Amino acid sequence: MAKTILGVDIGSDSLKIVLMNGNQIKGSAIVQMPQSLIKQGRLVSVDTMSELFRDSLRQNGIHCKRAAIVLSNDVVFVRNVVMPRMSTDQLEFNLPYEFRDYITDELKDYVFDYAMISTPEELKAAAKQDAEQEPDPSADPDELSPGQTMKVMAAAVSGTVLEEFRTMFRKSGIQMVKAAPTESAYIPLIHHHLSHGEAEEFCILDLGYQAIRMHMFRGDRHEVTRVLEIGMSSLDLVIAESYNVDIHLAHTYLLSNYDDCQSKEPCQNAYGNIAVELMRALNFYRFSNPDSQVNDVWLCGGGAVIQPLQKAIAETLDMRVHQADELYPKGKIPENSNALVQAVGITMN
Repeated sequence: MAKTILGVDIGSDSLKIVLMNGNQIKGSAIVQMPQSLIKQGRLVSVDTMSELFRDSLRQNGIHCKRAAIVLSNDVVFVRNVVMPRMSTDQLEFNLPYEFRDYITDELKDYVFDYAMISTPEELKAAAKQDAEQEPDPSADPDELSPGQTMKVMAAAVSGTVLEEFRTMFRKSGIQMVKAAPTESAYIPLIHHHLSHGEAEEFCILDLGYQAIRMHMFRGDRHEVTRVLEIGMSSLDLVIAESYNVDIHLAHTYLLSNYDDCQSKEPCQNAYGNIAVELMRALNFYRFSNPDSQVNDVWLCGGGAVIQPLQKAIAETLDMRVHQADELYPKGKIPENSNALVQAVGITMN
């Protein structure tokens, strides 16, 4: 019998929790985050976050002792690297050096992990090449010949960050059994969709509060993530100015669509600006990957429920737009399911 597990996604604007049994959603909660409780992916107060987490579980009738958490792109480094083929021990030894240009702190203070992204066909082709190659008696036996490579998605996160989240869960009576970057949360969902869907390339837009992240995949292989420093908070600003209210009330207006504010001209102009920035990022990706045939975009995050924004994205990008909950396994889909995508994916194998 499948064990139950919590999928947890802590954003700057909201806390997302799902209770999963196998690949089936058994419960969920979306809780507004207190202002400034999390900054750049880090917990400002472990005790306060733990209390909020416990209260959220109790108020929503969710009971579980194990949790998997999505690590924000603000706290984890993710790189796709091509390395010489090597043993697991050699890979674990060499992996930290792939981050020398990205991490300014001591490498020993970080935790590193990886996932293979070489396709089975590529691995078979490399093995065949090895078998067909004539051995060179003068060659260094420890030196790999051209073509003997493997592709991995490598990740690095501060051990301090992991310990903060582990402590937060422990204070809530829960064991953290998994922590992985956002990209890893999408891969199982895409893999599931590939078994019955038509799309072969995926553009997933996380319409977050502080920023929008464009994740590009070929099949279930992560290609690149682009971060656009323009999020749903930009809509709060135009609503606040239009209605002459403070930013917090403006956010409430946006979520409740007070006075049909989502359809008013100030917001429509903001949607246009967001869509243009997305188009620029997509055009750059297509320029860098001329063989790309990406035609589908999946929307998740808080902004995915804003219909006029969805329409602006569809018209500007000229792509088929889907709600990201279409990637879910069959079963009961909770309300506001597009905000829960990462929390669901992080629990799946």
